[in-house]
Amino acid sequence: MSSQRPFRFGVQASSAADARTWATLARTVESLGYSTLTMPDHFTDQFAPVPALMAAADATETLRVGALVWDNDYRHPVVLAKELATLDVLSSGRLEIGVGAGWLATDYAQSGIPYDSSKVRVDRFEEGLTVLKGALSGGPFSFAGTHYTIAEYTGSPRPVQSPRPPILIGAGGKRMLTIAARQADIIGINGTLTAGVVGPDAIATMTAAAVDDRVEILHAVAGPRLADIEFNVRAFIVRVTNERHAVIEQIAGFVQADASLVEESPFALIGTPAQLVDDLLRRRERWGISYVIVGADDVESFAPVVAELAGR
Repeated sequence: MSSQRPFRFGVQASSAADARTWATLARTVESLGYSTLTMPDHFTDQFAPVPALMAAADATETLRVGALVWDNDYRHPVVLAKELATLDVLSSGRLEIGVGAGWLATDYAQSGIPYDSSKVRVDRFEEGLTVLKGALSGGPFSFAGTHYTIAEYTGSPRPVQSPRPPILIGAGGKRMLTIAARQADIIGINGTLTAGVVGPDAIATMTAAAVDDRVEILHAVAGPRLADIEFNVRAFIVRVTNERHAVIEQIAGFVQADASLVEESPFALIGTPAQLVDDLLRRRERWGISYVIVGADDVESFAPVVAELAGR
């Protein structure tokens, strides 16, 4: 287990009816004690993350903002670094940089971006991460790789946060977990998404036992860095309810899994606020997960858990 960190919570949102509604959501998230507002980065029905997150930061005072996660294949890392540094400056240092290798097959098919093998995408991501860090360093840097070549580039503006905003790497497979353990400030523990969709294969890798295996890899690779890494999970299923067992059985039937697997998975939060508090405390003890993100529909119902655990 990584050294125990205080809990913090985030909300993943994608869009709103208009600017006022989006700003109201951001202020509500902040007022209820959530640390962060994050967004996905897809070509589906959602806002573009950079301008939307800037609007959320403008509407708030302390709320941190970031993507869960920016896909390395959608933007050259020098371009992304400039946008992110600007966002960090204009938000007075409230940016978290979530990055990943890309996985959603329909994004690639619809946009015409080549959906290369997972090996190539991860190779490109690893190079892109080096470029991103170099472009945020404030000094001249060069890089020569298979996918990117950078010549004496000095990124500007300099981010407010030093040495740069924290980097969250979403990881499910062994190679991405290894990269994250060596280079991330925050590790988003994911299921395995090599199929390009969230289907039975991905769900089967979201069990407690599968997370045990991922955390074991992270511990082995991170070594002395472990104490400096924050562990994160995006809870995809959140049901604040007095009918815990009935809802678990219902969801287990829907995803065709054993009820105990649903109950124990860190990607699911089902029960009363008190039960969820107990679950999160146990999961932090078992895996070191202290940073939990829920969906926009869960902001109000999950707020009592945030009130009980944030900062604790």
